[in-house]
Amino acid sequence: MPLGRLRRKKAKGKEAARLVGAEPPTAPAPPAPPTPPALVFHAQLAHGSATGRVQGFTSVAELYAQIGAAFDLPPSEILYCTLNTPKIDMQRLLGGQLGLEDFIFAHVKGLKKEVNVYKSEDSLGLTITDNGVGCAFIKRIKSGSIIDSVKTICVGDHIESINGENIVGRRHYEVAKKLKELKKEELFTLKLIEPKKAFEIGPRSKAGKTSAENIGTAKGTLRLRSKGPATVEEMPSETKAKAIEKIDDLLELYMGIRDIDLATTMFETGKDKGNPDEFAVALDETLGDFAFPDEFVFDVWGAVGDARQG
Repeated sequence: MPLGRLRRKKAKGKEAARLVGAEPPTAPAPPAPPTPPALVFHAQLAHGSATGRVQGFTSVAELYAQIGAAFDLPPSEILYCTLNTPKIDMQRLLGGQLGLEDFIFAHVKGLKKEVNVYKSEDSLGLTITDNGVGCAFIKRIKSGSIIDSVKTICVGDHIESINGENIVGRRHYEVAKKLKELKKEELFTLKLIEPKKAFEIGPRSKAGKTSAENIGTAKGTLRLRSKGPATVEEMPSETKAKAIEKIDDLLELYMGIRDIDLATTMFETGKDKGNPDEFAVALDETLGDFAFPDEFVFDVWGAVGDARQG
């Protein structure tokens, strides 16, 4: 056999060997889905500042960190945020939901004060809430109550300590429980921090929409979560919103707290349960730390049932 033909045969043999053991060609990977654009919100300090921008947060803690970075202050200085108003308006508090076009006003620590209160009755007339990152504050003062008679205590004040015990980092229900457990006919001391007051009220910049233009315009909400990513959700139906408000009223009546996000969680927990016993078990599994009384659980179940019936 001619030498040239022999070499060509060997070359073909080597090529065939390579093809036999080779992996089949892989298809190109599909392109990654486009990353949704981060939602951008405008923010100001409630007592007055330029307008800052915050975006990409998934929890209240991350939001406070971004506000702190935007205005060069520690996040721990932020007491709470209101939406679309710089006033201390407890109906406009930022909780776990944020309208997609809401304007954020951050209220920061101001004057410290120490107040002595004589507990002449079992009920102090206080309703407590918290900002989700360890700052409990007064959301409501009942007219004619013990606290109402102490004019230096105001709605929006952060409760820093009770009888010298620092309660920063405690949840609102823990603070409410401590206040309820104070002995009757005794004097107790509260250390409070009120939010810094403004000399001028209203937005200081025309960036974005003004607060007045923003009110009621958002068609969805950004749901902030302590665990997992934030999600954009539709606004709740009128029936659901009324049920959640009723549950929030029951929280105040039985527990001395208001928390619209907790009320929402309770509604969602109960809407698929077949009876109050199943609901009670589910609540105990998810919210057992609250130690809800049986009467409260039964009334909440009633509010959920009313919503289910329309």
